[in-house]
Amino acid sequence: MRRKACFWTVLFFLACAWALLPPVLFAGKPIIMGVPTSLGFLEGKEGLFSLNMAVDEVNKAGGVNVAGVKRPFKVVAIDARGAEPGVPVADVIRAHKKLILEDKADFIVFGSFRSECAIACMDVVGQYKVPMLLGVAMSPAMEKKVQSNYDRYKYTFRVCLNAVYLIKYLGGTMAYLNKQFGFTRVFIMNQDVAWARKTGDLMVKLVFDRMGWTVVGRQAYPTGASDFSSGLMKARAKKAQVILPIFDMPQSGILVKQWKGMRVPALVAGFISPLAGPGAWKTFDGKIDGAINSIFEIGNVPCPKVPESVAFFNKYKKRYGRPIEAGHSPAPAYEMVYILKEAIERAGTTEADAVVAELEKTDRKGVMGRIRFNKGHQVIYGTNPREAALGCMVQWRAPGKRIIVFPPNVAEGSIHLPQGLKAAK
Repeated sequence: MRRKACFWTVLFFLACAWALLPPVLFAGKPIIMGVPTSLGFLEGKEGLFSLNMAVDEVNKAGGVNVAGVKRPFKVVAIDARGAEPGVPVADVIRAHKKLILEDKADFIVFGSFRSECAIACMDVVGQYKVPMLLGVAMSPAMEKKVQSNYDRYKYTFRVCLNAVYLIKYLGGTMAYLNKQFGFTRVFIMNQDVAWARKTGDLMVKLVFDRMGWTVVGRQAYPTGASDFSSGLMKARAKKAQVILPIFDMPQSGILVKQWKGMRVPALVAGFISPLAGPGAWKTFDGKIDGAINSIFEIGNVPCPKVPESVAFFNKYKKRYGRPIEAGHSPAPAYEMVYILKEAIERAGTTEADAVVAELEKTDRKGVMGRIRFNKGHQVIYGTNPREAALGCMVQWRAPGKRIIVFPPNVAEGSIHLPQGLKAAK
């Protein structure tokens, strides 16, 4: 009996010791992924969580096969604080240089929030020949820079949505509202920051003017504003049928609560960042029913017609005990790990130029749809997940569901008009 007890005791301790061993013994040194982001912001936190989840999956599955040598990914993150007001671009550049020169990053991933920071850091990664995959900054100037001086700037790629594609999704939604309901009158409310102003300007120039809409008014609000009633009253007085909001500040969800409370007979359809995630229904007391909001990349919201997006969303929730709340960045952060892994394995090396050449050949079925880069190193977004990556528009419906209503290829239902608003035809 004692001998049997000793056997099971030894077996128990051996099992415990085995559990503490790494799941894979790697022959090669780690491939270091430097992550300079803004950890004080939701997109930064959830993007890093998603990236870490993908890295753990890759490492547990055997790591990266580099010419027959198994090598793990290693993440080195730094809070570059680039999204915070007043943080100089020079500070963000220093964070990138630290990752490259001190932490010996082989690749920069996820990257800067503000486009001016990301674009400035293209010179840094170009100087040191370190490939960089962006997951937040949206300025199309990145692609122009790549194409203007390819040899210097070929090291930068972007996996997330850019501003041009955002305009196309918003414009497609407006075209649907015009066709379905005859709407032609819009009031624009935007945050008084460069990206939101520019988005509003482009919506007027590229969408509303060309489609014959009338912009009945426009009002800007400073970052931190929490009362939007004056703009809503103007929208009602000028008989707007649609209110287009463009905001990424936490307080902007109040706009929709006030819209509901004031019973403004216009459809809210645009982008308000705190309305993106499933927690918004509770945060805003269910006063967001009927509002239409942009999700920059599917995967951040599960899209039933793209099973990979559902699997990613569920894995994230299971791992972290809460769902994805950000509408921008988690899905691209997850995907860029696999994009990079596949490019390195095809190249058979981590040498920068060889990996860049293979990144350009990327063609994978991912959580955002089909993932390919254009000549400016921007992932191509569209409306068919078999052909391109996807963003989408969702409409909030009681009792707290997000229903995908655009693009039509993946829509779960049609747009419902809120009470008091009637079709114009």
